Amino acid sequence: MKPLSAAEVLDIAELRLALISLALKPAYRHLSLADFDHAYGLAKRLTRINNAKDHFEYNRQFLDGLFSKAQRPILHEVFRQLGDRGTRYEPLLMKLFPPETRPRQREVLIEIYRKGKIVEAFRAFRKIYLEAVDQLIDHLKSQKAGDSSPRVPRGRRLRSTVLAR
Repeated sequence: MKPLSAAEVLDIAELRLALISLALKPAYRHLSLADFDHAYGLAKRLTRINNAKDHFEYNRQFLDGLFSKAQRPILHEVFRQLGDRGTRYEPLLMKLFPPETRPRQREVLIEIYRKGKIVEAFRAFRKIYLEAVDQLIDHLKSQKAGDSSPRVPRGRRLRSTVLAR
């Protein structure tokens, strides 16, 4: 199996963000209050899970709900392929972000998104998500350099080409 890679993490993160940004607006029109409540429940559950397989499955359910409501099947298919490729990173994510420190980008997304503030919701999600991606990349780079202790970046943020729509 190919080793975990900082470059791959960056590619997957930027592609995921681009696809999410394309799905949010069309999905919003088709989401019910029950859909928002279900998504928020999944988001809360994701912050407490300690098992990588369960985390992957609940995250997939969370995002599938948005992508299915967007009614853009090609976006959904490509997003699922990225998710499948990213499964190798789940155990490391569980190690780097135990429940008490886990990023809450999904909860923030739903809290703002349910109010119809689509751009603001995406920006808040992206900020938290990219901070977590930065930490993952820093950890992978430090492992490659021979240092196995996780590093938390101070004040540095990943530069993303993804723009909020």
